[in-house]
Amino acid sequence: MKITLSSENIKKVDTAVEIKVVLDLENICKYDKEILDDLNFKAKDEEVVFLVESKKIYVGCEEESYDAIAIAISAAIKKFNSTKYKDAKIEIFGEEKSTLKALVEGAILGSYVFDKYKSEKEKEGKKELIIICEDSKELQKIVEESTYIADSVNKVRNYVNTTPQDFYPEVMAKEARKVAKDNNITCKIHGEEYLEKNHMNAMLSVARASIHEPKLIHMTYKPKNATRKIILVGKGLTYDSGGLSLKPADFMVTMKSDKSGGCAVIGILNAVAKLNLPIEVHGIIGAVENMIGGDAYKPDDVLVAKNGKTIEVRNTDAEGRLVLADCLCYAQDKIKDFDYIFDYATLTGACVVGVGEYTTGIMGNNTVLKRDAVCSALNSGEYATTLPFNRFLKKTIKSEIADICNIASTRYGGAITAGLFLDNFIYEQNKEKWLHFDIAGPAFVEKAWGYNPHGGSGAGVRMTVEFLKNLA
Repeated sequence: MKITLSSENIKKVDTAVEIKVVLDLENICKYDKEILDDLNFKAKDEEVVFLVESKKIYVGCEEESYDAIAIAISAAIKKFNSTKYKDAKIEIFGEEKSTLKALVEGAILGSYVFDKYKSEKEKEGKKELIIICEDSKELQKIVEESTYIADSVNKVRNYVNTTPQDFYPEVMAKEARKVAKDNNITCKIHGEEYLEKNHMNAMLSVARASIHEPKLIHMTYKPKNATRKIILVGKGLTYDSGGLSLKPADFMVTMKSDKSGGCAVIGILNAVAKLNLPIEVHGIIGAVENMIGGDAYKPDDVLVAKNGKTIEVRNTDAEGRLVLADCLCYAQDKIKDFDYIFDYATLTGACVVGVGEYTTGIMGNNTVLKRDAVCSALNSGEYATTLPFNRFLKKTIKSEIADICNIASTRYGGAITAGLFLDNFIYEQNKEKWLHFDIAGPAFVEKAWGYNPHGGSGAGVRMTVEFLKNLA
């Protein structure tokens, strides 16, 4: 969707449709209000009506917040996109800068359609939304930045929604190279030989039964004016069958989404480069496929991770943490003097049970850092909350025969015990710099919600870009 600003009077701007975000039912012209009353329009969130005669789309909005405005414009744009009209206009309201950001991002995110596998695709031309407000450099910059962010989210959605036969580790590496080529980013791809040479046995074990070679992807955005340095590590399970601890059939469906963490890292790098943020950002992705076969790693195996820690495998479906363990060690060994290290993963169903489908669980040892990350998430339009570590759950991942076990001895607190497992691969000097983002809930949902479609949502991109903008 093309977004344009216009400082002309709205009555002089000639478009096929006008969009009206309704915060107050009393501020509607008398004639339209009577029709809306007849249609029982209450201006609730996502409630939308198209009055064909007056060519106006009315959409409800219950509060003047980023999320409510973005959801409202998304609902209106979906209605607009269902027509054959090519352009629409909307007049800015409320606080200009925050409203404009919500309108732009909501419109672009709400316009997203994934029809790659449809035999018949819509052939509508590109549509335009004209926003009536002061056409200043400051507001133009907001449009540009918000467009970069929303486009990066949609890029991640495309990756996540692509099926496993079309998106395996080598493809993930190619997509990372494409983003690197389009931006000021370097990209190194390491294969099986490198992993063996560098003792990344946990990641290698997960990949062993797949016909697709695992790929360790290292993207680096390094501007000359960089004042800070941050590492982002992503779980890139391009498909997860559960391994020999095979998932039930219905649980295997949607496992193309297990690459969401790695995809988010690529999307974040894309946005950071487009925004020219003065921060050095390293993206490390473990791209692997977890399959079954005669060469599959097994429950009862003991693996030796890159940092020398031994891991007793009691469930091969707890594989993402094994991949992240080696990737976290690689990142800390290769990159020095960094400010923060964050990892992103669709790691546990327990996190979805605990905080719901739409919320990211954030864990770590630094209370202030966790709070800042949650604030960045909420300010960006994503939902997040913290999950606390504790000494008693830590005891549940001890192993009798190795240093640590890959699953806990209790069925409770699974998201936290997975985070505590990862904590074993964060070096002591970096404990306060690390955060773990469990995006299992919001990354992929099989029903549309707000401006998010069925499938991939691009979770993690907006919250991290917001954090980095504040850091810069």
